[in-house]
Amino acid sequence: QVQLVESGGGSVQSGGSLRLSCVVSGYTSSNYCMGWFRQAPGKERVGVALIDSDGSTKYANSVKRRFTISQDNAKNTLYLQMNNLKPEDTAMYYCAAADGCTVVAATFDPGANGFGYWGQGTQVTVSS
Repeated sequence: QVQLVESGGGSVQSGGSLRLSCVVSGYTSSNYCMGWFRQAPGKERVGVALIDSDGSTKYANSVKRRFTISQDNAKNTLYLQMNNLKPEDTAMYYCAAADGCTVVAATFDPGANGFGYWGQGTQVTVSS
């Protein structure tokens, strides 16, 4: 069984930083994408950042130069470092995993790329 558990969310003021973590268990794919997605109340879930098993990354335009996705395979953990947070970043953040995926071919559609494994989400709230 595959489990993803997010943590690290919280409330910060505009310009602040947070580091989200996603601990992954039961996942053994050697060709994968991991991603961070977010969903605000009344809005659709959208992609934020992707990383694959080769370490390639892709970011949504809205978070480029502010967010950094990374992974620590030894700790089975995915990270999202979020700097210079803005109120529009307020959302529930989810991590997800996809088999048979490469970043170069992936999109930010949460329903695409085979993202079949999802965490429970962690809330990020940014006040102005």
